[in-house]
Amino acid sequence: MDEGSNTHLTWSSIALAFSFIAFDAIISFAFGLKIGTSLVTSAVRCVIQLGLMALVLRSVFEAQNPWAVAGIACLLNLLGAFETVVNRSSKRYTNMFPAVLLAMLVSTLPISLITTRFVMSVEPFWQPEQYMRTTSTAVPIVGMLAGSTISGMVVALTSILRELQENRDKVETYLAFGASRIEASIPIAQQALLIALTPVVNQMSVIGIIAIPGMMTGALLGGSSVDQAAKLQMVIMFCISASTALGSIITTVICLGVVIDSQHRIRDDRIDSRQHLIWRTRDKIVSGVLAGVSGFWSKLWKRHPEGGEEHSRLLGN
Repeated sequence: MDEGSNTHLTWSSIALAFSFIAFDAIISFAFGLKIGTSLVTSAVRCVIQLGLMALVLRSVFEAQNPWAVAGIACLLNLLGAFETVVNRSSKRYTNMFPAVLLAMLVSTLPISLITTRFVMSVEPFWQPEQYMRTTSTAVPIVGMLAGSTISGMVVALTSILRELQENRDKVETYLAFGASRIEASIPIAQQALLIALTPVVNQMSVIGIIAIPGMMTGALLGGSSVDQAAKLQMVIMFCISASTALGSIITTVICLGVVIDSQHRIRDDRIDSRQHLIWRTRDKIVSGVLAGVSGFWSKLWKRHPEGGEEHSRLLGN
């Protein structure tokens, strides 16, 4: 492949692309939409996180160590579970983090390993360049699966916990008439999974007709043939759909098993609608620091009241 066939990006290219986000933020501020801060914050996080990932992956590629690959894969799933539980979920249930982490590990790792070794015929499948780069792409397979799986699990869990709180009477009616917790929770599970998997199903339905997907675009920009890029996108889409479905199913089963106990009771005490403990602790610390600073300045002002009187006199008050 000629050197000129690769797209070379610089930080000035990133800055120019970031100007699109800045423009949208300005429009948001002008119309009072209150989404500009979220756009800019997410864009800054994107730059920092991808920059750090590039540094880590470079070290992994140079190490040529299967344990380094396994560590990166587990780290991606760990961070994905943290993002799901701490940042994206408005409601949580008891022991949600280990349940989500288990679902992510079971759904992403086997699918990515089987795909790399048997579908893409990569040998050895653990080699970093081949495990993380397939057919002229540089996007980690595990990362792609984890990103989609997170979205599906968040939607499914949010739907389940909201339904159990808002329509509790309907579930309790099933239980009162002799239905087991499995029978009473099947309609909730079906609805949650339908909502969670609808975006993935819709994406597969329109892919190649209305939209050219990112994986295929990246492969084309990297110099792959159109035929190979299309086949790669098919494989990746099937993997993403399977991983999202499997992760959503596992989290749905575990969530319903925790919230509806073995005595066929809905346990409201196992559902937490508050902010996560991390953010509550952060807010408490920030409030304490601000209160301390405010108290310090109040005491300082009382010790030097003449300065305040002179300041008021200069202002004409």
